[in-house]
Amino acid sequence: MASTVTDGPENSPATPRPGYGQLLRTRGAWTFLLPGFAARQPFAMLTISIVLLVQHTTGSYGAAGAAAAVTGVSMALFAPYSGRLADRYGQRAVLLPGVIVHALSGLTMTSLALAHAPLWALFVAAVPTGASVPQVGPMVRARWGVKLKDSPLMTTAAAFESVTDELTFVVGPLLATALCTAVTPAAGLVTEAALTLVGGLLFAAQKSTQPVVRAADGHARVEHTSALRIPGVRVLIVAFLGIGSVFGGMQVSLAAFTESIGEPGLNGVLYGVFAAGNMLSGIVCGAIAWKAAPHRRLVIGYAALALTASALWTAHSALLLAGLGLLVGMCIAPALITGYTLVEGLVPAGARTEAFTWLTGAVALGQAAAVTVAGQLEDHFWDGAGFLVPMGGTLLALGTLLALRSRLVARPAGRTVARGVGHRVPVTVD
Repeated sequence: MASTVTDGPENSPATPRPGYGQLLRTRGAWTFLLPGFAARQPFAMLTISIVLLVQHTTGSYGAAGAAAAVTGVSMALFAPYSGRLADRYGQRAVLLPGVIVHALSGLTMTSLALAHAPLWALFVAAVPTGASVPQVGPMVRARWGVKLKDSPLMTTAAAFESVTDELTFVVGPLLATALCTAVTPAAGLVTEAALTLVGGLLFAAQKSTQPVVRAADGHARVEHTSALRIPGVRVLIVAFLGIGSVFGGMQVSLAAFTESIGEPGLNGVLYGVFAAGNMLSGIVCGAIAWKAAPHRRLVIGYAALALTASALWTAHSALLLAGLGLLVGMCIAPALITGYTLVEGLVPAGARTEAFTWLTGAVALGQAAAVTVAGQLEDHFWDGAGFLVPMGGTLLALGTLLALRSRLVARPAGRTVARGVGHRVPVTVD
């Protein structure tokens, strides 16, 4: 696919913006794309695997949501530090110990659940399980930044990565649900741990494409500025918290809804429809030459997400819920893609992996809060009450976006922003 973008009045002739075909022909891209896809696949399996296993062993969605929430909070708290360490010491140095710790922690959590250990013991095991989740998605995005630099393909790369993420959220929940319902409730978490270990080690082995770590010498010192100090990043974190509330609320509520109608196997199918909508809209989003500024697109797209998410709790049949889930999914990808694109204009290159992990961590934190609240609502109120969580989370985030949208505009202090593609020329940070 190819589309046309005009950079501004100084470049009057329209220039073609290459599409996915040229992006995938980038030299060396496949060496990190394939291992990266394998390594991030388990991430989509983790929460639903924990929910299904703990609910089976305790009989409570509240307990299952709480265990998954501890994992998500732990990941959200530690992910930015993982990104900062990757920026400073290299991705390989962070991945190698991380995937080993994650696999061991996941297997420990599985053993405790099967042994009917008290809930606090599951919480203890959930902390290292979440803290060690490999941040492969942000690392892949950082590698694209190295490969493409000031190319207009960066917007296409952001869309491609969102599509890849959503493809994992189509395959992951389906695989986890099938394993937990058809094999054994522990199979999902065991498989997640194994895939994390194998995929993570394969990705870490691709040393040639990882961002170069700039070491200070006797004449210069590298200053590592936290991405969290940038106001626009903090606004994006709130927006991604709201997106996380959709993921978490959907996972718990869909599981409870399908069990209430006696069709637990539909859980993965309905969640797959939701994720498929996300993936399809991501493909389209990356193929469009956007004329509106990214911060305006984010506000408009987020308003659509809040509107569709607010209708979920009204669904009383699997067919209607599938249709609404598809619409919600179609609204998520544009918000995610635009948010990641804005990082390119707001954050210096040396802090981008950290910025991406703050956003990934925000999704995990929103998801953790959502599964906790949705689990309690499902336990104590009507079937489907958990769908109120995506509505509340997205409406609160939309209000924040509307109030602070000016902070999403990159300031011209030493930066050049290319209009129309949401990309800037990198500045030297060492």
